[in-house]
Amino acid sequence: MTTKRPVYLDFNATTPVDKRVLATMLPYFSEDFGNAASTTHAFGQQASAAVSHARQQIASLINVSANEIIFTSGATESNNIALLGVAERYAHKGDHIITCVTEHKAVLDSAKRLEKLGKRVTYLPVDSFGRVDLDQLRQAITPQTILISIMAANNEIGTVAPLREIGLLAREHDIIFHTDAAQYAGHMPLDVQALNIDLLSISAHKLYGPKGIGALYVRRENPRVDVAPVIYGGGHEQGIRSGTLNVPAIVGFGVAAELCQAELEDEAERLRGYCQKIFRELSRNIEGVELNGHPTERLPHNLNISITGTRSSDFIALLGDVAISAGSACNTANPNPSHVLCALGFGSERALSSLRISVGRTTTLEEVEYAIGRIIEASQVLQLVPA
Repeated sequence: MTTKRPVYLDFNATTPVDKRVLATMLPYFSEDFGNAASTTHAFGQQASAAVSHARQQIASLINVSANEIIFTSGATESNNIALLGVAERYAHKGDHIITCVTEHKAVLDSAKRLEKLGKRVTYLPVDSFGRVDLDQLRQAITPQTILISIMAANNEIGTVAPLREIGLLAREHDIIFHTDAAQYAGHMPLDVQALNIDLLSISAHKLYGPKGIGALYVRRENPRVDVAPVIYGGGHEQGIRSGTLNVPAIVGFGVAAELCQAELEDEAERLRGYCQKIFRELSRNIEGVELNGHPTERLPHNLNISITGTRSSDFIALLGDVAISAGSACNTANPNPSHVLCALGFGSERALSSLRISVGRTTTLEEVEYAIGRIIEASQVLQLVPA
C-alpha cells in the first residue's frame, strides 16, 4: 500500500473533522439555518432541538447533566471563564488560586491577569515526569483558596494528572476544582462525578469536531458552582456566555463526542501501540532518544521525545512531508525553549530538541512506518552537523 503524502502526525494540535461529523453539520448551514434562540417559529425550534441533542451527547461523554454544559468558542475561552469567573464570583470567600507551571497558556495568562487584579496565585512545580506533588498541593492550600486549576493531560508531553486525588483534596477543603481537559476528553475515559471535578474545559477540534466551538462544564449540584460571565449580551447559555449559538458547529461537536465515546477503547489501544512502536524503533536506530513525560500515565496518542545533538526546528524543516511539532501549537512562533520541558528540570538543550509526535483516528500503520524511516534519516543528517 502506498502511503499518502504528506503524513500528518500532529493530532495534539488539531484533528480533521470526521466525515460523519461533517455530514451531520452540513444541513445546518443552509437548510436548517434557524437561530436557536428564536423559538417562536419552526426554524428556531428545530435549531434549538439540535442544540439540546448535542448538549446531551457532550454531557454523556463526561457523565454530567446536559444543563451543566455551557457552549463557548473553545477551550481557551472556557479556561478564561473558569478562572476569571470564579475569581469574581467567589471574591467574598477568598482571593487565592492554585495552578501549575506546565498549564496551557490560556490558564497561565488568565492567572497572570488575576494577579494584576490583586489576586494571589500559586504556581506549583512538577516532577521530571510533569506531575504535581500532592503533598505540595495540600501545603499550598490556605483558608483563602477558592480554586485549583490543574490540566487533565498536558498538551505537549501527554502526562496525565492524578485527577481523582486532586478532586478529593479539593472537595475535602471545599475548593472548586477546574481542569483543562482539551487533550483528554474523547481520548480517555472521563467521569466527572467520580473525579469530583467542578469545572471542565473541552474543545471540539481536539476530538474530530470543528474548530471554533468548545464547552465549559459547570457543576450545578453537590455542590453547586457559579461563575461570573466574561462576555455580556443577551443572556445566552444561562447568562454565562452570551452570543448567538453556532448551531452547525455545536451539532458537529455533539456527533464528535458521541463517536469518541463509542470508539474510545479500541482507538486508545491502537494508537498506544503506534506510539510504542515509534518510540521502540527510534530508540533502536537513533542514539540519544529520550522520552519526555510520564512513561505510563500518559495520553495514548501522544509521544514526546528529545534527540541528543539536534534542534527540533531543524528536524521539522528537514522532515518536510511528515507533519510533527516541537510542542504546543500555540507557541510555534516562540523560539525559546518550551516552558513545559523546562519545568521538568531539563536543560535548554534537551528542551530545544523535543519533538511531539501525535497519532490519530486516520493514522495508518503504513504512515507510522514511513514516518519512522524519515525521522531516522533526518537524525542521521542532523547528528553529523556540529551544534
